[in-house]
Amino acid sequence: MLKQRLLGIFAAGLLITSAVVPAPAQNTEAADLSAIKAYLLGKTVDLTEATAELETIAARYYEIAEEAGFDYEALAENPEAAELLLAAREAWIIASPTYEQMEGIVAGVPTLADYDVTLDAGASGAEDPVEGVTYNLELPDGRVFERPGNLFGVTEATLWSTIADYSSGVWVDLDGNGEEDFAELLPDAAMLLVGTQTLNAVAEELAASAEAWEPTESDAFTALVVMVPTMSEYFGSWKESRFVAGDDATRTDFVAISRLADIQDILGGLQVVYQSVSPLVAAESADFDSAISDGLVDLHAYVADLYTQEQDGRVFTAEEADFFGSEAQDRADTITGQIAQAAALLEIELAE
Repeated sequence: MLKQRLLGIFAAGLLITSAVVPAPAQNTEAADLSAIKAYLLGKTVDLTEATAELETIAARYYEIAEEAGFDYEALAENPEAAELLLAAREAWIIASPTYEQMEGIVAGVPTLADYDVTLDAGASGAEDPVEGVTYNLELPDGRVFERPGNLFGVTEATLWSTIADYSSGVWVDLDGNGEEDFAELLPDAAMLLVGTQTLNAVAEELAASAEAWEPTESDAFTALVVMVPTMSEYFGSWKESRFVAGDDATRTDFVAISRLADIQDILGGLQVVYQSVSPLVAAESADFDSAISDGLVDLHAYVADLYTQEQDGRVFTAEEADFFGSEAQDRADTITGQIAQAAALLEIELAE
C-alpha cells in the first residue's frame, strides 16, 4: 500500500523538483527521536487514565442495572443511571481525542499499527473479512459479538445508542426538556461493561508496547508518509457523519466529536514527529526543510479554520466537504512527496 501511494504521488508530479534538492548524501548523524517516544508515552498515560475511568463508570452502571434485574424502564427512574451515562460520555470524550493525538505514530509505525486497527480504525469482520478487527466481545449473559469493529467505534455507538443491539431502547431524559432527543437512550449495560473493559485492556497493552518501542528514523519517516496523505479518507467520514449529513447520516460513529477535530489532533502528532527529523533535513537543505515544516503548519491551520467555523455554527454541505477534502488532500500529497524525497535524500529506507 505504501509503495502504491508513493508511486501515485510521483505520477501526479507532486514532488518538489530536483533543482531544489541537493544530491543524495550519506546520512552520518542520527536524529534525536526521544521527543517522539516521550510524546507517545505521555499520551498513553493520559489514554489509560481515561479508559480506566470509563471502565469504572461502566462497572457501576452494570451494577445498578443488575440490581434492577436489567429492567431498563425501572433503571430509567434511577437518577444515578443518567448521571453515570453522562459521566461515561465525558470520559470517552477525553479518551478518544487523546488517542487521535498519537494515532499518527501508532498507525504509521509498522510494529504498533495493529493497535490502531483494534482501537480506532478497523472495520468489522462483516465489513472487511480480511483486514477487519480480529477480537470478539463475549458478554456476561452469553451473547457474543464477533469482530464488531474498532473499540472506540463500538463504545461510542453504545454510549450514544447509534446501534440498536448495543442499546436498551429505553428513553432517559438526559437534558430535562421532556422530549426524546437524539441519543437519549440507556445503553445495554453488559455491552458497555465489556466494551469499556476491552478498550482499557488494549490501551494498557499499547502503553506497554510503546514503552518497549525504540523509534528509528525509518519509523519516523514511514509514519509521516503513511499518515499525512489520509485527508480524503477523514473528510469522507466527516461528510457522512451527523456533523454534515445531520439526521440523514448513516454512520454509527463520529457523532460525539467532529472528524475535523480528529484531523487536527492527528496532524498535531505528526508535527511532533517531523520536528524530530527536521534537523536531518535542514542539514541537507534549509529550504527543503522549511517547505515541509510550513506545509504541515499550513495544513493544520487549514483544518483548524474549518473546525472553528463549524464550532461557530456553520453547517457545511456535502459538496463543501468534498471540495475542502480535495484541497486538503492535494496539500497533503505535496507534503508527502517532499517527505518521501527527504527520506531518499538521507538514504533512509521506508517500511513497506
